Amino acid sequence: MPRYEYRCKACGDTFELSRPMAESSAPAACPEGHTDTVKLLSTVAMTGGGTAPAPAPRGGGGGGCCGGGCCG
Repeated sequence: MPRYEYRCKACGDTFELSRPMAESSAPAACPEGHTDTVKLLSTVAMTGGGTAPAPAPRGGGGGGCCGGGCCG
């Protein structure tokens, strides 16, 4: 279930709630009971055990068309 981050306008507390995506825009009360809250935009960091391959360089010098150079 996704976690959403909220900030209370009354006390300034930031808190998270786990709720279904269908309820992501529903009002959320802060832990202190205030109802004047706003949903924050969160960034998601995903980590894994592997690494992504580096993109092939463009232009002359490695990779690309014709086995390494640009065809002219």
